[in-house]
Amino acid sequence: MNDARRYAAEFLGALLLVFFGVGSAVAAREEGGVVVVALAFGFIMLALVYTIGPLSGSHVNPAVTLGVLLSGKISLIGAVCYWAAQFAGATVASLILWGLTRWGDVVDQTGTLGSNGYGAHINLGGTMVLETVLTFLFVLVVLVVTSRVEHAGFAGLAIGLALGVAHLVGVALDGTSVNPARSFGPAVFDGGESLRQLWVFIVFPLLGGALAALVAPLLTPTDQRYRGEPEQPARHSPRRS
Repeated sequence: MNDARRYAAEFLGALLLVFFGVGSAVAAREEGGVVVVALAFGFIMLALVYTIGPLSGSHVNPAVTLGVLLSGKISLIGAVCYWAAQFAGATVASLILWGLTRWGDVVDQTGTLGSNGYGAHINLGGTMVLETVLTFLFVLVVLVVTSRVEHAGFAGLAIGLALGVAHLVGVALDGTSVNPARSFGPAVFDGGESLRQLWVFIVFPLLGGALAALVAPLLTPTDQRYRGEPEQPARHSPRRS
């Protein structure tokens, strides 16, 4: 039952992240610009950490889950279930946004349902580097701050700020992925070029997450216990499944 609740929390979290984050780009990109989109992603991530974090860890991102898996803090089966829930949640959110642009008179200000893409402001090689570095930063912050119990109450703030900063840098270049599920949902409904370029926004965020898992132990005190252990309530990273 507890496992099912964690997976449901990841589904809901990914749904809300994509709906509000990508939705801000779809509905307000022209009026609000990059700052509005970055704030929307940062604020919804912050809210999710404190809302569903105690239950699932609030990964809502396959790259974060990969980092936690490589850190040995979640089982492979648990990670696969998290990934399935995250992609499903992002897809449902994208369906809702797609429906709003088709039948709700919402004008898609991105023209691509908020999909990620390269070509206009950055090339393929640049996108590979950008997504790797941005995701590395985000996942590194997640892994490190959730391991420092002395600042546990501020973990959500640091995580939300990290995601916001990543979007401030990347939105104008490739739309900022740092989250394969976030990229997958909109691309499925936009199709075309967004779908053809999707592999970049899956592979390189995952690479960034894997690199963060390698570096995080160097920045984490060895005497700190990971918050996902059974004896402690998980605030951002899940217990071993």
